[in-house]
Amino acid sequence: MTLQTALLQGTELLEAESILAPRLTAEVLLAHALRQDRVYLYAHPEEELTEVAWIHYGRYLHQRMQGMPTQYITKRQEFYGREFRVTSDVLIPRPETEHLVEAALSRISFGDTVVDIGTGSGALAVTLALEKRVHVFAGDISPAAVKVARANAAHWQVRVQFFVGDLCLPLADRSVDVLVCNPPYVPLTDQPGLQREVRDYEPHVALFGGPTGLEQYQRLIADARRVLRPGGWLLVELGYNSVELVSEMLRSQEAWRDVEVASDLAGLPRVLAARYSP
Repeated sequence: MTLQTALLQGTELLEAESILAPRLTAEVLLAHALRQDRVYLYAHPEEELTEVAWIHYGRYLHQRMQGMPTQYITKRQEFYGREFRVTSDVLIPRPETEHLVEAALSRISFGDTVVDIGTGSGALAVTLALEKRVHVFAGDISPAAVKVARANAAHWQVRVQFFVGDLCLPLADRSVDVLVCNPPYVPLTDQPGLQREVRDYEPHVALFGGPTGLEQYQRLIADARRVLRPGGWLLVELGYNSVELVSEMLRSQEAWRDVEVASDLAGLPRVLAARYSP
């Protein structure tokens, strides 16, 4: 079987299972089976697929048709122009979270101590460390996630100090200049309606924020008041329809000033920033 034929057959199988972007997915999976990039498929369409590569490709197609996200099959996801390793122990970094990067970069100054809470793959922490060359700490409640994050930091040869812990608990009082977090914000009541790729494969501890989806925001804001230095920034990614409620959590407390909201490319409120001014 040639690469061209394998690609066509894979596309047909994925289409039959209503997998989004079947052609692109087949390309990514076939290239991964060959340990090549996608350009290789078009440069060598008549090359015969080896038996080993066919076995790998067939397994990858089966996994994707069962609902496993492509990123968990290839163990890769691009974020802010860089490739990161991902496993089923971490949430797959989304393009929307790049807005959190942009909001944080505009508020980080030289010499600041930056903390990423709920770091997952470490994509956010590593990106901030690379872009700003500042001291970054990153924590997660999941030891398995921290292991993945450490591997990504090592790959990009950047200094990030990781810790395992619940939110800001391991951090000292008044030790942080910029605190960033993409918290679990999906309400538990939304679980049945999620895409199977998300519901059945991504870690629930990184997805679900509680019955309303707001519980982790409430806990994080309380923690942030302890660890932020006066004048420090708290930046969080927002879930669907959460902007007003999270904004009110901050505006109802005198300690928070300069509450600002940034929207994503679809015009949806995506990032909230607030300055701690006790």
